Amino acid sequence: MSYFNAVRCLRLTVPVLVLGLLAACVTGTRKSQAPVSLYDQLDQASEGYLTALQQARRGDTGTSEKTLKRSLDQLRDVAVHCDETQGCDPQRFFSVFDHLLRLKDGSFIGSESPDDGDNEISEQGGDESTDSSLADGGGVANLSEAQRSVTLLHDQKLSDLIAMNGAVKAALEMWLTQWRPRLMSAYINYMYMRYEMWPYYKKNDLPEALLFGILAKESYGKVHVVSRSGAAGPFQFMYATGLRFGLGSVNGFDTRFDPSASARASARYLNEQLKIFNDNLELTLAAYNAGEGRMRRLVGHATAGSFYAPRIYDYLSQETRAYVPAVLAAAWLFLHPDSYNLRFPKINGAPGYIKLKRPASISELTMCLGEAAGMRDGWFLTLRNLNPRLKVQKRQPIGTVLRVPKLLEKTYALRCVDGPWPILASDLHNAVAPVLPVRHVRYARIRHYTVRPGDTLGGIAYRHSCASVSGIERLNGIHDHLIRVAQVLKLPGCHRGLSLSSHRHQ
Repeated sequence: MSYFNAVRCLRLTVPVLVLGLLAACVTGTRKSQAPVSLYDQLDQASEGYLTALQQARRGDTGTSEKTLKRSLDQLRDVAVHCDETQGCDPQRFFSVFDHLLRLKDGSFIGSESPDDGDNEISEQGGDESTDSSLADGGGVANLSEAQRSVTLLHDQKLSDLIAMNGAVKAALEMWLTQWRPRLMSAYINYMYMRYEMWPYYKKNDLPEALLFGILAKESYGKVHVVSRSGAAGPFQFMYATGLRFGLGSVNGFDTRFDPSASARASARYLNEQLKIFNDNLELTLAAYNAGEGRMRRLVGHATAGSFYAPRIYDYLSQETRAYVPAVLAAAWLFLHPDSYNLRFPKINGAPGYIKLKRPASISELTMCLGEAAGMRDGWFLTLRNLNPRLKVQKRQPIGTVLRVPKLLEKTYALRCVDGPWPILASDLHNAVAPVLPVRHVRYARIRHYTVRPGDTLGGIAYRHSCASVSGIERLNGIHDHLIRVAQVLKLPGCHRGLSLSSHRHQ
C-alpha cells in the first residue's frame, strides 16, 4: 500500500465508521453499568488513529494499516458497549468525531487519487480535447506547502479556531442543504479566479479555507454583486472602506469589482483587524461584517473573549450573528468535504487568454462556447468574472484580449471563429425587442440626483422609494449599472395614486 493510499484509507474510512458508531450509540435502550472505562477506551482509540496517521506520514504504511485497524475495531467495540451501558453519553462520540476531523486537518490535501476524476469539469465532446488533469494553480490537490497555506492562520490551525458549537453546526446544515447550490457555485467560480485571489491571502499568511469561506458567504463568487447598502464586489467592500485599501474608481471602473484588487484589499483588511483583535478570528469576521468601529466599542480590551459572549453577541444584528458561523462553516467544509458527504468538482482553473479574431461580446462568446468542458450552466458568469471591465453586451473589436480558463482556448478557435455558432450568436445578439420609448412613459415628476462616492444604482433606487434600477437605467441611457461620481441622474417619480409596492412590481 502506497503512502497516498494509506492516508486516503484514513481519510475516507474514519468519518464513515465514526458516523456509524454515532448512530449505534444513540439507538439502544438497554443500560447496565458506569461508562468510565468506555470513555478511556474511546480516548485510546482516538490516540491510535493519530499514531496511524503519523506512521503513514513516515512511509511505514504496513504498520499504519495495522494500527488503524486496531483503533477502528476498538471504536466499534466501545460503541456497542455504550448502547448497553447506563449513563453512556452519545455526545462523547460526537466529540471524538470532531476531534478526529481536527487531527486530519490539512493532512490529506494532496492525497487525492487519480481515479477520483469523475466529478471533474472537462470537455466531453468529440470535436476538441482538453487537459483533464489539474493544472498548477487549478485545484487544492496541487498546492505547494498545502497544509500551511490552506489550514494555518498566522501559524495557528484554522480548525482549532473554529468552535464546533450549535451555531456553526446549524450553518453546516444550511450549506449542505438549502445553500448547497450556492456553495457549489461559489467553489466553481472561485477555482477559475483562484490564481487572481489566492496569492494575496498566501502572502499575508492567511489560509485559503478562510478566503473561500468569506467569498462563499459574501458573494458566492460573483464579481458584480452589489448590496442595497452599497457594498460591492466579490468581497462586498463599502466605498469608503475600499478607499483605505487601494480600491476606488479608475477610468470610470470601480475596482471593487476587480477580483485581484479586491482580494488584495480583503487580505490586508483581515490582517489589520486580526492585529486589532489579537488574532481572534470570530471577532475579526464580525468586524468584517458589522464594521470595525462597532466591534471595537463592544469588545474593548477583552479581545480574548468569545464572539458568543452576551455582552457582545446580544448587541449585534441578526445578520452578523449568522454571518460569522456561516463563514466558518464554509471554511470547514472546504477543509473536510469528504467527511460531510460533499464532493467539490475538480476544476482545471489554469489561466489563459484569447485574442478575438472576429468582433464579439461576452454574451456572444457565451452562446458559441455553449457547454464546453462540461459547464452545464454555460460560461457567462466565468467570462464576466474574469473580464469585469467589459460590458457584457458591448461587442469588442478584433484583436481584443480576454481572460478565459486555459481549457477554453482551443474551444474558442474551433467554435467561435468560423462556422454556424458565431453567426447564430451574432444574429441573436443583434435582435431587438420592442421597447416603449422613454418619452411615452408617464412619470408624476422627474427628480435629479448627483452621484456621490460609494453610490450604486441599487443603493440609489433603494433610497428613492419609487425609483427602480431598470427605470433609472432607461431614463439615463445607462448600461450594466455603470455610473460615475458627480454624474447627474434623472430619477423617475411615482405615478399618481400608486403605492410603492405596486409600482415596484409593474
